[in-house]
Amino acid sequence: MNRVLLATAGGDCPGLNAVIRAVVKRASQERDWEVLGSVQAFNGILWEPSEIKVLDENTVSGIHFQGGTILETTNKGGPFSWPVKNKDGTWGAVDRSDEMVRKLQYMGVDAVINIGGDGSQRISQSLYEKGLNVIGVPKTIDNDLSATDSTFGYQTAVQIATESVDKLVTTAASHNRVFVLEVMGRDSGWIALNASVAGGAEICLLPEIPYDIDKVMERINSRFRKDRGFVIIVIAEGAHQQEGVTSTEDTGEVGRGNVKYSGAAARLVDELKDAGCPYDIRSTVLGHLQRGGVPLAYDRVLATQFGVRAFEMVLEDRFGEMVSYQHPHITSVPLKDAISQHNYVSQDSDLIKNARGVGISFGN
Repeated sequence: MNRVLLATAGGDCPGLNAVIRAVVKRASQERDWEVLGSVQAFNGILWEPSEIKVLDENTVSGIHFQGGTILETTNKGGPFSWPVKNKDGTWGAVDRSDEMVRKLQYMGVDAVINIGGDGSQRISQSLYEKGLNVIGVPKTIDNDLSATDSTFGYQTAVQIATESVDKLVTTAASHNRVFVLEVMGRDSGWIALNASVAGGAEICLLPEIPYDIDKVMERINSRFRKDRGFVIIVIAEGAHQQEGVTSTEDTGEVGRGNVKYSGAAARLVDELKDAGCPYDIRSTVLGHLQRGGVPLAYDRVLATQFGVRAFEMVLEDRFGEMVSYQHPHITSVPLKDAISQHNYVSQDSDLIKNARGVGISFGN
């Protein structure tokens, strides 16, 4: 019996279950293949006792439209940085990657499909370099992986952000207010940019284009006449002023590798007040609402294609590679290329130019 193990790692994302379902259903068409799932990324392998699920067609029936992941996930720790509590009560980390590779060999696992973002795929590459047969599947709502045209979950996140802009427009207009909407994206502004264009925001603030608060105030003032008017500002969580810094938060969470972005909207409100903004200002942080819920049809389709291709790559021994969407094809790229650079919004992109063409200000 051949075995392939699935893991979902990092933040949850609409479409994860569609990938899991696709792998299982494609594997069921081959003889002598069993699909396993590790609970909470690779934790399920390293825990004692281990938590490994057998995934069959009954297990994955009807999960493609469900948000989250039936395997659970985590963005803390990992096989190369496993949290351990020291005798003095502080926390440290140890490398358990060799132990995990041995465990997988003992379990008779022939290949691992790791579904995750850039951090997860860096782990995939490191495990591949240790001799593990690994295939990556790109997953992020931020759309910040450069080796694929798009990632599943991104379109759903944009839709949720756009619907939020739509709702804020009516309340902002009713009260003659400035509304600041903070969206996810980390260092990439794709969600903010697309939601701004789709929702008709007046101002869009991105990590890739540091803003001048005076320019932002100029745009706000142009929207008000005799204290009547309204403004919608969409700000990416990683955006900041020129010569400024990104707002982050130390969560104190054990094993957390990535910095938590937090407070961009609140900081902007303070900056506007300090700049003398005379209008009522309110802020809304979408946060994890962008990650949850039912994936759009587009993301279900893309996730399904990724899952099918990932298992076929197992059959083809295409290890050390990541599934990639390069329109119109579902193909693959080496993991080392997939993690070599981020997908940032280019200031020269057509979408930026078109956004300016409809009057959106980027505060610069």
